[in-house]
Parts: sequence; structure tokens; C-alpha cells
Amino acid sequence: MANNDGNGDDDDNKVKKLLDDAHAQGALSARSLATLDVVDVGAQIQAGLGVTIDDVAASEVVLLTMMPDDSQSIAAAGNTASVRDGHNFVIDALAGSKQAGEVLAHTRFLNGHVLSPYTALEHAQRLSAANYDPHLATPLYDQTCVVLGTVIAKAQELAQAGIAVRTVTLLITDGGDYGSKRCKAADVRAIVEDMLAQEHHIIAAMGISDGATDFKAVFRAMGIPDRWILTPGNSATEIRRAFHVFSQSAVRVSQGAQLGGFSN
Repeated sequence: MANNDGNGDDDDNKVKKLLDDAHAQGALSARSLATLDVVDVGAQIQAGLGVTIDDVAASEVVLLTMMPDDSQSIAAAGNTASVRDGHNFVIDALAGSKQAGEVLAHTRFLNGHVLSPYTALEHAQRLSAANYDPHLATPLYDQTCVVLGTVIAKAQELAQAGIAVRTVTLLITDGGDYGSKRCKAADVRAIVEDMLAQEHHIIAAMGISDGATDFKAVFRAMGIPDRWILTPGNSATEIRRAFHVFSQSAVRVSQGAQLGGFSN
């Protein structure tokens, strides 16, 4: 795997080894490994890994990962502020919990830009008018594979250092896939199924209504269970309520709760 950050083969080999180790331990199937073991995907995963193990003092860690939609339809529907506020609300909710010091947060936009690689919650960047300008496409399948690959690699890195890890991930979109060049829904599904089989990963998805897309069908095809799917209407109130529901679940995960879905 190649990397463009100047560290060359070391980073290259680090991501590949983490994924290979996950496969060897049964946490990643051969199909999922093949999807993630690609040059550009490895470079994108490396860009999200963030803090080193030496910087993690906690013996238990929760990885909070969000993928906000930055496609042009978010802006066209007038939902830029709602998504921005919702993302920030989740970070604030975790920051206000007793377990805030055990959370590492990572935000990567749907079109691949890394806002924050995994970092202590207090250093996680909020979305603002300066850094969140939704105007691109919707490569939902390609970027979901990258995001989940990053979660897997970071969780593997922490586990190998003897740190207990749980993860909670939120995918956000207001449309079906448009722009993926390499991955299909079935590729995402294979990765999701591998992760859910480990029982310490939660993968949730929010489909903001565009008046046409059947988001439950989209997310089911990606392997995400119905109980972890949110489908708010196209209004600021409903979008913010959906983020609130997710934030409650994320806080409960940080407290060690075993959740069966949003209804619990």
C-alpha cells in the first residue's frame, strides 16, 4: 500500500500488517481483506489512524467515528447547518460524559477529506462554516469501506497493545451511492458482517430524506441492521433529533453498555 504523507514504506507496511493480522485472527474475511488491501485505500486508512499508542493512556478506549455527507445535495436541501450542528452535538455529548477521556474521535467526510484523524476527544475538530462546505458527489460505498477499514486498523492496533476497544460509527448521507468507482454494496456488507461478528463494533447509518431514496434498502444492502438505521425527514428538527438519538447510544457505549439498537 502506498502512502502520500512522506513516511513511505513504514506507513505502507503498518496498515497492511494491521489488516493482515486482523485477517489472521479471524476478524477480517479474505473478501474484506482484498477490498481493503489496495494502494489508495491503504493510504486513506493511514491518514485516519491519528494518535500513536504511546499517546493513549487509557486501558479501555472507545473509537467514535463519523462520516458526514459533504455532497452538494446537503447544501441544496438547506441541511448544511443541521448536519454541522448534529456532528458537533455528538462530540459535545461524549465530551460531557464521565468517560470522555477514553474516547478517540475521527471524522472523515463522505468524499474522503479527513477532518480529524483519531485524536483525544478534547482535540476533535468541530464542523464549521470554514471547514464544512458540502458540494461534491456521494461515493457512499467507496468511502464507507475506507472508513470501516480505518476503524478496523485502529482497533487492531489498540488491541495488540493490550487496550480493550469498542467502536461506534455513524455514516451520514442524504442519497444513495453516486460516484463510487471501486466498491459495491456487497463489498461494504462483507466488511460490516465481519465487524458485527466481533461484537464490539456498532455501525449505524443515517439517511436524511431526499423524498425518493429508500434508505433502509440502501443500508440493508450494505449489511447494516435495521435497528441501527436512522431515517429523519428533511427538516432541521428531525435531523437534529436523529443525531441526538445516536449521541445517546454513543454515550451508553462509552459507559460499557451492550446495546441491541437505537430502541434500547
